[in-house]
Amino acid sequence: MSTPITFTSTSARFELPMLFAAQAQKEIFVNEALSKLDGLLHLTVEGEADIPPASPNDGEAWIIGSAPTGDWANHVGEIAMRQSGNWLFATPRNGMIAFDKTAGQLARYDSVWLRASNVPAPNNGSTVDTQARDAIDGILTALVSAGILSAA
Repeated sequence: MSTPITFTSTSARFELPMLFAAQAQKEIFVNEALSKLDGLLHLTVEGEADIPPASPNDGEAWIIGSAPTGDWANHVGEIAMRQSGNWLFATPRNGMIAFDKTAGQLARYDSVWLRASNVPAPNNGSTVDTQARDAIDGILTALVSAGILSAA
């Protein structure tokens, strides 16, 4: 007979709470896990900030900046999700992608949150060829930074 699988108290990737046999108030653990999944599935964030919004709505998610305060203190770079009047936090994993509504673009996590930068357009003149090449190089760099093209 094979050895049964045993679980830790949370899941490996997003620390979702696990249930145990004869556990009291299982609905609390299930609801917390479902709330985190609801916030992380097809992740859309309002933006990135250091200060929690004054009147957040349930369902909002934010990327926490580099100098968080208040309820977000000690959660640098994490995702804050508002659920049932409380903040739930998730540590992002490399490869995670979020749509940032304020910036209107995708953010990709690779040890830090990355966004494609704006690329200046060539501005005519006698060096158009050089400027066009610089603009193309900028586009390629932005596409690599956004994770759309490979760096290799």
